Amino acid sequence: MLIDAVTDILREAAEVAILPRFRALAAGDVCEKTPGEVVTVADREAEELISRRLRDLIDAPVVGEEATAADPTLLSALRDAPTAWLVDPLDGTANFVAGRPEYAVMAALVQSGRTVASWVVRPAEDDVHVAELGSGTWRNGVRVNRAPAPADPSRLRGAVLTRFLDDAAKAHIATAAHHFAALTPGTKCAGVDYPRLLNGDQDFLLFHRTLPWDHAPGVLLLTEAGGTAHHLDGTPYSPSVPKQGLLDAADSACWRTVRSLLLP
Repeated sequence: MLIDAVTDILREAAEVAILPRFRALAAGDVCEKTPGEVVTVADREAEELISRRLRDLIDAPVVGEEATAADPTLLSALRDAPTAWLVDPLDGTANFVAGRPEYAVMAALVQSGRTVASWVVRPAEDDVHVAELGSGTWRNGVRVNRAPAPADPSRLRGAVLTRFLDDAAKAHIATAAHHFAALTPGTKCAGVDYPRLLNGDQDFLLFHRTLPWDHAPGVLLLTEAGGTAHHLDGTPYSPSVPKQGLLDAADSACWRTVRSLLLP
């Protein structure tokens, strides 16, 4: 079964390349990938292992975060290839480097530009979320259904990742924050934030940057559990369409409420 096979691959990568280095990184194991972003030997080794194993399952292009950093043309496979794999070998690298457990290993299967299966493994907690288009979302073998969010915005809790927003957008969000019960900056790990939305810790998530390996896995988890994910203009999320701004919510009514209150 594909779901189980990929889960095993991600767990293997965690056991071989990631967990042995958690809180045990050597000085030469970390380097700067772009200004303000780091990559570790664990990211690279995990991606190599995962990519090789995934191609053994389905021989299709692998769009991995680290490989794409070296060759951005790989992204075209999400649009042009009939089938492609997406891999984030270590989501939340900054947390991992700091010794915080909020990191994840993620993958998705994309067919004709649409995510059809996804996996989010959190090695520090031995926690696994999987989803398959039309079949639902599962956490550690138990079906997940996201309950509707409260109708009253003063009871809504959300996370807004403001790092990549301009100053005007940050100021607007700060002014609008009083409408909600809580507004946090998130965990710097989509593989943690999406499960928190699923389990009710959050009612919505707002992202500016929408790199496909960060969002394709979590969006399918959310939508298969009953939630919704749309760009700020109302168009549905697609990993094959590069577009900034993504609002994820427990349900459509919550999405509309947050969109109207939080954004200009």
